[in-house]
Amino acid sequence: MSWDSVLPRPAEVHPAPGTFVLDATTTVGGEPGAARWWRTRIGAATGLPLAPAAEPDVEFRLDPAEDGHRIEIRPDGVAVTARDAEAAHHAAQTLRQLLGPAAHRAAPVGAGPWRLPCGVLRDRPRFGWRGCHLDVARHFLPTREVLRFIDLLAAHKLNVLHLHLTDDQGWRLEVPRYPRLTEVGAWRRRSMVGRGPVPEHDDRPHGGFYTTEDLREIVAHAAAQHVRVVPEVDVPGHNAAAIAAYPELGTHPTEVWDAWGVSDHVLDPSPGTAEFFRNVFDHVLEVFPSPVICVGGDEVPGVTAAHGRFLRGLVEHLHAAGRRALGWDEILDDAAPLPRDTIIASWRDEHAGVRAAEQGHDVVLCPEQVLYLDHRQSDHPDEPVPVGFRTTLADVHAYEPALAPPHLLGVQAQVWTEHLDSPRRVDYAVFPRLSAFAEVAWCRSGRDGAEFERRLAEHHLPRLDALGVEYRPLAGPLPWQTRPGVPGRPRHRNPSEG
Repeated sequence: MSWDSVLPRPAEVHPAPGTFVLDATTTVGGEPGAARWWRTRIGAATGLPLAPAAEPDVEFRLDPAEDGHRIEIRPDGVAVTARDAEAAHHAAQTLRQLLGPAAHRAAPVGAGPWRLPCGVLRDRPRFGWRGCHLDVARHFLPTREVLRFIDLLAAHKLNVLHLHLTDDQGWRLEVPRYPRLTEVGAWRRRSMVGRGPVPEHDDRPHGGFYTTEDLREIVAHAAAQHVRVVPEVDVPGHNAAAIAAYPELGTHPTEVWDAWGVSDHVLDPSPGTAEFFRNVFDHVLEVFPSPVICVGGDEVPGVTAAHGRFLRGLVEHLHAAGRRALGWDEILDDAAPLPRDTIIASWRDEHAGVRAAEQGHDVVLCPEQVLYLDHRQSDHPDEPVPVGFRTTLADVHAYEPALAPPHLLGVQAQVWTEHLDSPRRVDYAVFPRLSAFAEVAWCRSGRDGAEFERRLAEHHLPRLDALGVEYRPLAGPLPWQTRPGVPGRPRHRNPSEG
């Protein structure tokens, strides 16, 4: 594999003649996390022992003076110098890519030889927040699938998983103090199919939730991959599931919602409801070490000043606990200002992010016009459940944020799962557009769409194949990836589109 196969594209590469050959005598050492990860992952994929050694052939070293990471491959060995453990992990991912697609499998499928091209690479990320939001409330994903998704984020050098745990259609977070949240709120009796003018349902019960042990496992696995899990408990809207479990939280009883869109079941911003959710967030703080916790705050029908005070109270509760609250950009619309440390996720467009930065807030840009990966990928009639804006691979790769640091923390892709009812559907919607997004989040300059698509087709799609990802082919969906007869609700950015 050559240096021009790496994705995201590195900042600086200087190829040199020759190769380094991994064989049964190769040893790996240095920085414990990355060295151990490379020994176990690459050892499993190649069948090579890759034993540790005091003077290893492949060595990971930490140096705080390094800006990112540096890889030097010579015929007699590999030297990785990284600023910190996370940078060393990024370097390990690059080395795995250079070994070829088979190095991404869980067990060896060939005898080698395993070669790394000689040369020197220097690389560092563009943004500190390189995130992907995953909605497990609309359609639940088992723990094993969340762990797999984290591995795929790490393979693309993304470092934030924003985990959307609660919504109208399901409550996925065990809270031992309030067992009915999952006994009742984690299950709905049926689901809407598509988004046609006349609602259709499948009459198939759907549900599931994560125990505290499941969530600790997810957090620990993510930490080992240098991915931070940012949990979201959405308030005061999107709460039909919580109100179904505890009717006193709302203004009138309801069931767990079985439709898509925005429910009118909003929390009653009473002192009792505020205490309930302080207790919920205290449990979240115990389980998730993330310095950032998302409180939602979006799409609240009939929002009042009391709802604004309720939300601000929870934000202040999180900040008093030493964390920072993250909220969707609607939380800026309330007349009373939020604490300055509140982070704004700008999703409706980028203007809200600009406004937030002008008010002194840090911002994560995630505009639905280009970074919502559940949106349709073409206008072709075979595109499954064609909802939202047409967002192509090229659209994602060409995205350039309208803000700059210091208030821009980074960017985030969004995966909402109303119409993604299985891991296969998630794979289809997310990949390879997330591979394009990874370049936006990582590469500081010089992105070339045509060069990216060549690198993707020739080198990266085979890696996704080896990882078992059922991505959307560049030519369009395969027959079993279509959803004939399931209507969507396409939208258009302007009259000339579609």
